Amino acid sequence: ETNTLPFHPFENQQGDILRVEKEHQVLKEQLREAEEKFEQSQSRSLEEIAALEELLKKSIEETEVSQNELDWFHQDSETQTKKWQQEKKENRENLKALRGTVKKQSDTNERYLKTIDDKEKQYNKCLSTFLETSNKFANDKGKLEELIKKCQGNSQECEKRAVNAEVSVLQTWKETEIWKLKGTIAKAEGKLRMLKALSSSAAAAPVLKSQIDSWEIFISNVKKQLEKVEAEYEEKIELVKNGARNCLSKVEIVDFPWP
Repeated sequence: ETNTLPFHPFENQQGDILRVEKEHQVLKEQLREAEEKFEQSQSRSLEEIAALEELLKKSIEETEVSQNELDWFHQDSETQTKKWQQEKKENRENLKALRGTVKKQSDTNERYLKTIDDKEKQYNKCLSTFLETSNKFANDKGKLEELIKKCQGNSQECEKRAVNAEVSVLQTWKETEIWKLKGTIAKAEGKLRMLKALSSSAAAAPVLKSQIDSWEIFISNVKKQLEKVEAEYEEKIELVKNGARNCLSKVEIVDFPWP
């Protein structure tokens, strides 16, 4: 549910929205610092003006104390007045410059506030779209998980049926081959009993001995073949039950010639 890719069209790369918000915070802090500096400068100017006015008041009081000091005071007053006027002029220029700076900062602040407001609207719109998309993906994910779970159940059931079918086929092949081999053994044993019965005669015994030996060897080979077929089919059945594949093939049968 978390998108780690850029959110187009509002992001060209990951983190554009957060970077713009950080830039807005920095600009707000710069504006606050400029306003504080302006207030401090304005306060100093007012303090200086008040000090000069106090000085002028003191000079006027001193003129009343002594007429003899009038010329000196007048000159000093003119000097101080010129100095004060110069300072006042400088203060006015500084104040004018500060007002221009404040106006510029105020305009910049308004522009940034408007930009922040637009970005916030854009961000809220993006967030709404993202939440809507996320909810849709969550619903789709739930449906897919249910479908996958159902398909897994069906797959397991099919796999179980396939295993049972393979086991059934192998069991049928095994029983068929065993039935054939047992039938061959039964026929051969019947022939052997007949030959042994005929060999009970002393005259026929030497003649039939080689035939009896051949039939006994034949029966022994077929019995070994029977054991081999049964063991190999049982091995294949166990492999299939344990999940092995490509085991559905018949066991090779050696066709021994009849004696």
